[in-house]
Amino acid sequence: MLPTTLFYGLVLLNLLFVCGAWTLAKPSRPAAYVLIGVSVLWVLFNGPIEGHVILSFTPQKGLTESDLLSFAGAGIALWALRKRRRW
Repeated sequence: MLPTTLFYGLVLLNLLFVCGAWTLAKPSRPAAYVLIGVSVLWVLFNGPIEGHVILSFTPQKGLTESDLLSFAGAGIALWALRKRRRW
């Protein structure tokens, strides 16, 4: 049986991928805003599936592999917002 924190982390990871795909398929302001929100939540709640530490700030805090997914999500959202502004 999975611990609940791992389950919620996996659900949030799937939500991040779905929102990213939705924003890439149909760029819109609501899709971009939802993706930004999910990206922020991912940074806060990705603890159980973080991966290796890339950059350490303190012995307990650092930038991990899974944190890069939130940067990718924010980048996709910013791209969608810029694309919608041009139209």
